[in-house]
Amino acid sequence: MKNILCLNKIAAIGTDQLDKAEYNIGTDVQNPDAIMVRSAAMHDMTFGPELQAIARAGAGVNNIPVDRCSKEGIVVFNTPGANANGVKELAVCALMLASRDIVGGIKWADTLVGTEGVAKAVEAGKSKFAGVELMGKTLGVIGLGAIGGLVANIAVRLGMKVVGCDPFLSVEAAWNINHNVVKAASYEEVFKVADYVTLHVPATAETKGMINATSLAGMKDGVRIINLARADLVNSADIKAALESGKVASYVVDFPTDDTVGVPGIVTIPHLGASTAESEDNCAVMAAKELDEFLRYGNIKNSVNFPNVSMPMSGDKRLCLFHANVPSILSQVTSILAETGVNIENMINKSKGDNAYTVVDVTGDVSDAALTKLAAVDGIVKVRVI
Repeated sequence: MKNILCLNKIAAIGTDQLDKAEYNIGTDVQNPDAIMVRSAAMHDMTFGPELQAIARAGAGVNNIPVDRCSKEGIVVFNTPGANANGVKELAVCALMLASRDIVGGIKWADTLVGTEGVAKAVEAGKSKFAGVELMGKTLGVIGLGAIGGLVANIAVRLGMKVVGCDPFLSVEAAWNINHNVVKAASYEEVFKVADYVTLHVPATAETKGMINATSLAGMKDGVRIINLARADLVNSADIKAALESGKVASYVVDFPTDDTVGVPGIVTIPHLGASTAESEDNCAVMAAKELDEFLRYGNIKNSVNFPNVSMPMSGDKRLCLFHANVPSILSQVTSILAETGVNIENMINKSKGDNAYTVVDVTGDVSDAALTKLAAVDGIVKVRVI
């Protein structure tokens, strides 16, 4: 039986995907083979040698020490697209909030309690909350993946002109994007023409602070910015300065911080992007299925640190090798197996950046001596036998 530790409450519809006869699942599980997590911080955690995988029920993995996991041969999964519809719907709301002072208007209306002639007061005071319409405006979408693609498509149906940029756009994602969406060659090209800019990229060293004084200077005066991705994508000091100068008309962000709450022109949403029952269920189900496929068969799908690898299981045993993406490792692996009398039935190898993953199906048994030799190969991080 394999142990799965849940660091956060995971929707039962997800954990129910896992056969209770094969998995021990809970919040107090010891020596876990896998971990399911949502928002719990894991950077200070120590991982035991039993840990094979971490599944994040969501898209972002900044709460997980991914680099350390790679060095220890721990696969980190996320659930791209599982919460996309929930975030897309909030993005539509954010477009409206950026266009009209709806929040300010509602707060003002609440102050009219006890006022004689409320309707008359409303008609007299509503003009200060007026805004603009979306139709005919240009929306710039930064990142056209699972969420950004949906936002681009619905913006087209709202009558907006849409221009997007994604240097890492997959062929599969591109097929799902409305043909009316203009593909820009650079972020700067998007910034130059957009009336609205919406961000749908992960928080990385390259994207941190991508909206800053320099990028803002290349945008239209009165641009409206929406950030439902990560707070770190926008430089708080620069966005506040741009709001004060009128360069930016409004900023809607789903990640309130000490620097952004209560600032005129900034609408802070309390991280509601994926906070729907449907999104939480979808993420839990996807995370559970990813873990099950990996723990039972060694197949990987939707990992952020190792490549997607899937192969029908054949032979008597399956060797799963996590290693550096460097020359000669495969030749050493096949030589060791041949020397120890192991016949290879099937084999697949793929890489992702500096990390590689090799699956070898063999006939017969694999001796401890062979496993020791494989583990000793320079560059091999972990050897797992299924």
